[in-house]
Amino acid sequence: MIERTSRFFPIWAVLFALAAYLFPEIFLVFKSDIVPLLKPVMFGMGMTLNWENFKAVLKLPGVIVFGVFLQYLIMPFSAFFIAKSFRLTPQLIAGTVLVGCSPGGTASNVMCYLGNADVALSVMLTTTNTLFAVIATPAFSYLFLHQIVPVPFWDIMISILQIVLFPVLIGTAVNSIFSKNQDKVGSIFPLISTLAILVIVSIIVALNKAMLFKVNLATLLSVILVSSLGYLLGYFIPKVFKYHIKTSRTIAIEVRMQNSGLSVAQAVKYFSSIAAFPCAIFSVWQNISASFLAGSWRNLDKNNKI
Repeated sequence: MIERTSRFFPIWAVLFALAAYLFPEIFLVFKSDIVPLLKPVMFGMGMTLNWENFKAVLKLPGVIVFGVFLQYLIMPFSAFFIAKSFRLTPQLIAGTVLVGCSPGGTASNVMCYLGNADVALSVMLTTTNTLFAVIATPAFSYLFLHQIVPVPFWDIMISILQIVLFPVLIGTAVNSIFSKNQDKVGSIFPLISTLAILVIVSIIVALNKAMLFKVNLATLLSVILVSSLGYLLGYFIPKVFKYHIKTSRTIAIEVRMQNSGLSVAQAVKYFSSIAAFPCAIFSVWQNISASFLAGSWRNLDKNNKI
C-alpha cells in the first residue's frame, strides 16, 4: 500500500488542488484544522519505526552525522539565497525558507525503496532529522528570517515538540510494543497520512485562490531550484567523499524530500497563508520529481544489472 500510495500521490495532489480551486468553500471549512491534521501524519510516521531504528543510528554514527549535516546545511541556505535572489516578497521568502528548514518526510523512505537506494539508512536519517528538527527548524528559521519577518523561536520549537516529536514517539512506542498485533492496522496509516497531506495542500490552495495568479513565475522557479539543488548537492557531495552509490542516492533523497506538511502548518500558524504557498508547491513538486528520479535510477540499475 505504501508503494502504491506514493506512486499516485502526484496525480491525487493535482486533482485535489484543482478541486480546491474550483470549489474552495469545501476546503475552507477545515482551515483551522491544519495542525490537527498533521498530528496523525506524524503518528503514522512513528508507526513505521521501532526502537531498533533508534539503536541502529548508534551503529552508523559517521554517515548519520554526515547526512544530517548536509540536510540542515544545503536546504536552509539554498532556500534563503535562492528566494532572496528572486526577490520574493517577505512572506514568500518566509515560506520558502521554512520548508528548507524542515526535516525529511516519510515519503523519502518509499522513494529510496523505489530508487534502489538504502532503505534502512533512509529510515535512520529520517528518524534522526526529525529529532533534530525540534531545535534545527526554529534555529535556522530565526537565523535567516528574523531581519525579514518576526520569528517566534520558542513558539515554533514548542509547536514542533507537540506536532512532530510527541506523535512520532507515541507511534514508535505503539509499533514497538504491539508490532505483532497491528500489521493490518498499521498498514492503513500511509493512506491516512497521504489523505491528510492532500487535504492540507487543498486548504492552502483554497485560502490562496485569489492570489494564485499573482504569485509570479519567480516563486515557482525558486521552489524548483531549491529542490534541484538539494538533489544535486545531496548526491554529489557524498560521491566526492567516496560513499557508495546507494548511500549517495539515499542522502540525496533525504536532503531533498522535506516534511512539507510541517512547513505548511508552521507557515499558516506563525506567518500567513501566503507564506504557506511555497510549502504547498514544494509538496507537490518534490513527489513528482522524486518519483521520476527514483524510476530513472531503478531503470538504470536494470540496464546495468546492478
